[in-house]
Amino acid sequence: MTSGDLRIGIDVGGTNTDAVVLGNNSDQPIARTKVPTTLDITGGINDALRAVLSDPAVRTEQVGHVMVGTTHATNAVLQRRDLRRVAAIRVGAPSSTSIRPMFGWPDDLHAVVSAGSRIVAGGMELDGRDIVPFDADAVARFCGEVAGRAEAIAITSVFAPVSPAHEHLAAEVVQRELGDIPVSLSHEVGSLGLLERENATILNAALGRVAAHIIQAIEEALDAHGLGHAVPFFAQNDGTLMSLAFTERTPVLTIGSGPANSLRGAARLSGQENALVADVGGTSTDIGALANGFPRESAFGVEVGGVRTNFRMPDLVSIAIGGGTVVREGDHGVPLVGPRSVGYRLSREALVFGGEVATLSDAVVAAGRAEIGDGPVPEHALGLLEAGLAEADQQIADAIDRIKVTRGDMPLIAVGGGSVLIPDRVPGVTEVFRPAHYDVANAIGAAIGTVSGQVDRIFAVGYGEQERIKAIETARQAAVDNAVSAGADAGAVEIVEIDQIPLAYLREPAVRLRVKAAGPLSKV
Repeated sequence: MTSGDLRIGIDVGGTNTDAVVLGNNSDQPIARTKVPTTLDITGGINDALRAVLSDPAVRTEQVGHVMVGTTHATNAVLQRRDLRRVAAIRVGAPSSTSIRPMFGWPDDLHAVVSAGSRIVAGGMELDGRDIVPFDADAVARFCGEVAGRAEAIAITSVFAPVSPAHEHLAAEVVQRELGDIPVSLSHEVGSLGLLERENATILNAALGRVAAHIIQAIEEALDAHGLGHAVPFFAQNDGTLMSLAFTERTPVLTIGSGPANSLRGAARLSGQENALVADVGGTSTDIGALANGFPRESAFGVEVGGVRTNFRMPDLVSIAIGGGTVVREGDHGVPLVGPRSVGYRLSREALVFGGEVATLSDAVVAAGRAEIGDGPVPEHALGLLEAGLAEADQQIADAIDRIKVTRGDMPLIAVGGGSVLIPDRVPGVTEVFRPAHYDVANAIGAAIGTVSGQVDRIFAVGYGEQERIKAIETARQAAVDNAVSAGADAGAVEIVEIDQIPLAYLREPAVRLRVKAAGPLSKV
């Protein structure tokens, strides 16, 4: 095996940090580990790297790439910590003044993030013309007001996906007035929908400090283990990868990387490219769908920490069912299943480990689905656990029904440490696949990733075919450029998806183009 032939995939979860070492074009890990996640992300990554690099089959000089996925961005929003204070500029007066920026945000998150907001004149029509001239002076005055208070700036213009010209003009004013302050532009983050795109852009700006900490942790861990030569990449929400520099600019695109990694890993391990996937952990189950081996993206806005957004996220149904989910007596003999969970305390508190809490792990042992723990389930708990498992099975079946978008049964791939909860027979499912290495599917999904770039824009195409062809070519090139910017090999990027959506009821014909490009990792 030559230098650069090995890849390390790392997934930093809330409880465990998983790592695998794969050879190029290989599905089977050369080495793998699960270690406890640490409060400082560096510790968990260091422990995971130490474990896999200690395998005699792995030599550090053979490692060419290291891919990392983490829930830290999600947790930062949910826990309201390590977020930058953001000043929000909306370029859209007088057409968009009825609802202020950050309207509807939870009060505690608003208090932590907001450094002020301003709506200034400008914005685009759907056909790319100015609504009114851009007001640079208003942006400059606002910059003076937030100087010293704002740690980042989020700029959103009306119909920026059609033309980002006014966002770029606003960014120039911000840099002139405030210097080298981080700036997030909405056309790089979200798609159509002004308020949701603005929310996503503000969250992106707020997550800059979190991204910087994660990147520093990755670089320090690689240097500490003699992997400074390896090229690091970060997992993003669509199951592909991006460079650390791209991650620092768009950290919001990592929020769904954990489930996306699991879906990609499930596809590779099972050989199924169009299937449902159930990723079962200690506290919850995420059920998603694969389309041609990649996570199916949500067609609707996604709520993150109480904030409605519209950046690309995997289409998921999440339920409070996991290996540590507590089962207790309810009214009229109906068991209560969740949402409480013993989580990482499972090995101390579950009945099969000598504890006193009835969990779904105890239920699967009692039902003969798995062998876990130090002893049998106590006789007195058998009735409760049987009823609790039946309720869990029903919730899983309902969630599977909700994620399906077509008639007919589909295969289901069960991954994650708690996937023994999934029964062998599930309504609406043709077959349940339980691939080898199911418990580290997330790390495998990170390790096998390619790099992608996407474009989601509206083009005025007029009445001639040449205008439409030109618009498609412009979108294709922009998607390729985005993929290269994210870390793809410029000579090997291909267009993997094009959606054309004609827009009706307009004065002139227009089309929404969604284009995705993907390619192998760059080696430099």
